[in-house]
Amino acid sequence: MEISKIQTPFYIVYEEKIRKNLEIITDLCKRADVKFIMAFKANALWKTFPIIREYVNSSTASSLNEMLLSLEHLGGDVHAYCPVYTDASFPEFLRGCSHITFNSIHQFNRFYPAIKEYEENKGKHVSPGLRVNPRCSIVETDIYNPCLPGTRFGVNSEDLHELPEGIEGLHFHALCESDSHDLGKLLEAFEFQFGHLIDKVKWVNMGGGHLVTRKDYDREFFVELMNDFHRRHPDVKIILEPGSAFTWQTGDLITKVLDIVENDGIKTGIIDASFACHMPDCLEMPYQPQIAEALPIDSEDTVKHGAIPYRLGGNSCLSGDFVGDWYFEQPLNIGDRLTLMDMNHYTTVKTTMFNGISHPSIWLQPINGKPICLREYTYNDYKYRMD
Repeated sequence: MEISKIQTPFYIVYEEKIRKNLEIITDLCKRADVKFIMAFKANALWKTFPIIREYVNSSTASSLNEMLLSLEHLGGDVHAYCPVYTDASFPEFLRGCSHITFNSIHQFNRFYPAIKEYEENKGKHVSPGLRVNPRCSIVETDIYNPCLPGTRFGVNSEDLHELPEGIEGLHFHALCESDSHDLGKLLEAFEFQFGHLIDKVKWVNMGGGHLVTRKDYDREFFVELMNDFHRRHPDVKIILEPGSAFTWQTGDLITKVLDIVENDGIKTGIIDASFACHMPDCLEMPYQPQIAEALPIDSEDTVKHGAIPYRLGGNSCLSGDFVGDWYFEQPLNIGDRLTLMDMNHYTTVKTTMFNGISHPSIWLQPINGKPICLREYTYNDYKYRMD
């Protein structure tokens, strides 16, 4: 089936674009002597994992479900971080993970005896780490900023003069789709506050938010930054766990205009998809995705050239199910297809079935051949979520 024949709405993921990102990540691993692991919180589309595991087979898990998904479909090297572990969940994490990072000293003290007992009984070593708070707020959107005052994430420097016995790694996470120069600022803050502890651990996990596959990301500076860190701390391994970088700009959401309404001079094209249900990050961040058939959002000449503005509205009954205005060279018509771009990372992992809205199907465009349907959704998917 050709893409133009697939019934809307549907997500389409491109193998060629995924491989391009993975080649960049693999190259950086070699040149910077670092380890990249995949964060499922950005993308858990496991039917594309056979492509990813040709390059990377390690992951980070913040839940048992993410851990199990990696063990089954990506690889056995799973690094766990959870804000809290429980008596019920922790034994499962021990069985499935190679590294476990704790959010607080209290959590570490509570579960470290179980780690030692597990190693004695099973002969498997699990490396414990501790998350620290570098107090470096680079992320502008509060909902994604883990370093806001009062944050629940990580231990402050004044509470960590020495490492608890048994801690083998330090973990920090304070970026979101950030550049290597932001990482430079973050590293400076981290080393200023926790520098006396770095050479006492085996590894440092620099978290996520490193958008190394973005076109304007300064990768040469990243390599220089990592190599400088290695020179200062030659015995410490570096781990990074970006989410978006793996699947950045590797998929789209194809929709159709079902109706056009006008109110108070604003024309709205109502599509057969929903921002609230199928693109929730657009409302949370918020951000406005590019549409292939529209003029570029950042173009200064759209109005000057007589472009026609349209708001796009989703097909749910939520009043705020819309994001901004787009400009088109020609009037929109009912039946027009629109391509909302870059809808693979932080998209399918966040979708909902609010209002009972049908979920878009998911397709993979291989490098050679016709699109392959990965999943279609039915009434039963909605029904049995409530079962």
